[in-house]
Amino acid sequence: MGDLDRIDGGPRSAIVIGAGVVGLSTAWFLQERGVGVTVLDREGIAAGASWGNAGWLSPGLAIPLNEPGVLRYGLRTLLDRQAPLHVPPSPDPRLWSFLARFAASCTGRSWIRAVKANSPLNEECLEAFDVLTSNGVDAPTIEAPITAAFETADQAAGLIAELRRIGEAGQDIAYTRLTAADLADRFPQATARLGAGVRIDGQRYVDPGRFVESLARAVVGRGGTIRHKFEVASLRAHRHALGVRSKTGQTVNANAVVLATGAWLGDLGRKWGVKVPVRAGRGYSFTVPTDRPVPGPLYLPDIRVACTPYREGLRVAGTMEFRKPDAPLDPARIAAIIASARPFLTGLDWDRRTDEWVGSRPVSTDGRHVIGATSTPGLYVAGGHGMWGLTHGPITGRLLAEHITTGKQPEALRPFDPLR
Repeated sequence: MGDLDRIDGGPRSAIVIGAGVVGLSTAWFLQERGVGVTVLDREGIAAGASWGNAGWLSPGLAIPLNEPGVLRYGLRTLLDRQAPLHVPPSPDPRLWSFLARFAASCTGRSWIRAVKANSPLNEECLEAFDVLTSNGVDAPTIEAPITAAFETADQAAGLIAELRRIGEAGQDIAYTRLTAADLADRFPQATARLGAGVRIDGQRYVDPGRFVESLARAVVGRGGTIRHKFEVASLRAHRHALGVRSKTGQTVNANAVVLATGAWLGDLGRKWGVKVPVRAGRGYSFTVPTDRPVPGPLYLPDIRVACTPYREGLRVAGTMEFRKPDAPLDPARIAAIIASARPFLTGLDWDRRTDEWVGSRPVSTDGRHVIGATSTPGLYVAGGHGMWGLTHGPITGRLLAEHITTGKQPEALRPFDPLR
């Protein structure tokens, strides 16, 4: 294969592997810089974690997972099928190696490092959404505070202390303490079990499936190509170009390739020098009818359940399950979410739930994303976002497109170097 043409030393063409919010955002911002894009996906648009998540655009709650308290909690509940954080018994040595490295990163120092790394992305992430929705992505983002609700004021104080630590690390978050009466006034769904809350201002939410599908249409409308059912078998580097081959023998060539394969990033990335392990942290969600409208997103931190107004009902999402990304949905996990949330929420028809879903979020060992160039010229990765792939998807795409087209690593991406 001969060289492919390049623009002023930058790529003329790019392949993005992965049609979730991160991959499609990268494709859109590459197009903005004059690069022709082809998006490949093993299934289809928003087939992974992009469709069924809670839909929060929440820079104020984009808190790294490797908080020391998560380790203490995880050790207590490791094999409990009802617990929000669950690791099924498994002989997989890579999983246990990953969990050991993750546990080693659950320290105050490592967590603060991840908080500081996230801060520039949190400052710009909503503006990146505005760029997309002002230029052809027909899916509105809705401004609303996110309300965290607790049984007691002491429990709420734990989140406030965490928000203060994030503020000390450089990110300003506006929040207000709420009483039981405040919660009852705002949320008719709140039961008397909820006695205190924290309102986090300056947040938004979106219908994630609608947003990603609209983003895909915008990429195609700007001249891009999206190919479904293209399961990548191999990548081959050539001079100024790379070739991507599918398991059925199809080949696509371009100057640059971006791996944005979510929870599957670890398998492909490891072959190309990505040193940070990424595993699937699976989340579950479903939709339930409500007897009254829900005014905005509601978070129940102690049971790790996120609730979002969704198509005249309520999307309920939760759990972190470390299992292979292709494993089938486990009904026991749905039942566990319902059992934990039922005492705190009223007016929901749990038995008429729809859209039961499981999706795999890409979790890194050190709480930081994995974004940037690999050791192979022209090959980049974008992943490891954990629970914040939607919030940080567009800003990731914008920064990575700058990196790819200029050859210069933006300062905001340095903490996320895939070769760290």
